[in-house]
Amino acid sequence: MSVAQLHHVIGGKSVSDPGKNARSNINPATGAEISQAPLDATSAAEQAVRAASEAFPAWAATPVGDRVQHLFRYKALLEERVDELADIVVEEHGKTKAEAIGSVRRGIDCIEHACAAPVLMMGRTLPQIAVSSSFCRTEDEGGVGIDSSVDRLPVGVCVGISPFNFPVMVPMWMWPMAVACGNTFVLKPSEKDPASAVRATEIALEAGLPPGVLNLVHGGPDVVNHLIKHDDVRAVSFVGSTRAGKYIYETAASHDKRVQCMCGAKNHSIIMPDANREAAVDGVIGSAFGNTGQRCLAGSVVVLVGDSPDWFVPALVEGSKKIKVGPGCDAATGMGPMQDAESLERVQSYIGIGVAEGAELLLDGRKTDMPEEGCFAGPTIFDHVTPDMRICKEEIFGPVLSVMRAGTLDEAVEMVNRSEYGNMAVIFSDSGHAVHKFETTVQAGMLGVNVGVPAPMAAFPFAGWKKSFYGDLHTNGEDGVRFFTKSRVTVRRWI
Repeated sequence: MSVAQLHHVIGGKSVSDPGKNARSNINPATGAEISQAPLDATSAAEQAVRAASEAFPAWAATPVGDRVQHLFRYKALLEERVDELADIVVEEHGKTKAEAIGSVRRGIDCIEHACAAPVLMMGRTLPQIAVSSSFCRTEDEGGVGIDSSVDRLPVGVCVGISPFNFPVMVPMWMWPMAVACGNTFVLKPSEKDPASAVRATEIALEAGLPPGVLNLVHGGPDVVNHLIKHDDVRAVSFVGSTRAGKYIYETAASHDKRVQCMCGAKNHSIIMPDANREAAVDGVIGSAFGNTGQRCLAGSVVVLVGDSPDWFVPALVEGSKKIKVGPGCDAATGMGPMQDAESLERVQSYIGIGVAEGAELLLDGRKTDMPEEGCFAGPTIFDHVTPDMRICKEEIFGPVLSVMRAGTLDEAVEMVNRSEYGNMAVIFSDSGHAVHKFETTVQAGMLGVNVGVPAPMAAFPFAGWKKSFYGDLHTNGEDGVRFFTKSRVTVRRWI
């Protein structure tokens, strides 16, 4: 099998610049090498920023209604290519086919939202906001009216740094809204699985985006540093780990960029005794083990209140045992592999940590019936986890679920709020009183009520709190429009 040498997409063309070092990427279901991604081609990054800078004036001057026509065509092309993109995601990431299709479709939702830019970018006007008497000829003439308005304008060249776990969807959180608002864009996809992002970018060019409006460069830390420090870059959007996000936020902001960094998480699900039992169990299993736990909205901790452990724990273990672990291309597979060998080693290490910390290992993902080749880990469940344990506090980013117990809802919320992260929290309950208390006291930016994964649709922001987010304006929704535009206020006086 041939190994693809991945190219950059710059100024509307494929550009070969391998740099000095490259990453070998594998199919995580087989271990076979499938691509080589350049890691340090800073010359390509420079070329991409230059292309975006040159394209910006004409693109910003293009009427917004004309700009979004390219996105309408892009959406139509994506609808025809869902399977094509999903198959690439399955091969290079390891998702099941259903998960891959779902992630591509959520990306298409973001395109649809960006197509509304003519409405979303609208400014505001307030006539006769004040009266100036300086230009009155007579006392009877009265003051001269002053009108004020605010318009939203593009900021310039924008950079997106996206993660491996949703290689098609997350870039679409960024660049479609950015270019719809009149900016030009440089995308730096994850070096771990960038082929699907390359293909999605090529399809965008098929839709007619002018050269330089959307560019893609591969790379690791050297390329990231070049982009976030570049004088011509005005905004940086990032999704990834908290460690990387904090660095990118501080570095880019110190170089006068506006920055949004969606970062790590340790998400909690609270199960009340009155919860719908089937919905609660299914919701937690799907949240913890869907996408092999490799998502920032994975529910990796469940807090059982009162006597709910009596019915929840046995059903949780039984349901998790039924998950078939295997290649994502197999229709019978319920959970695919970890994305790479390093990720698998991390998960296995945390299982060992949990055992050493004294948690009760109810289901050991190291011993699941699964293929010997590839990067497979099975569902893992620890019971009687305490808040001070590392498996409770640290983001594992894999199919490891920690079960804690609380006597009351107040105690459960206190456990949730002890986390340094604040991405997502969920409650399963039929009590309006309990839900209201949860909603008003829990410290997380995205909440779910009887929903295992409360992922916002594109019209709403992806609104993490605490160390799950660095910045002011989140991605998607109105926040996304505001992030990729700057306001201009005009005061008019007619004499």
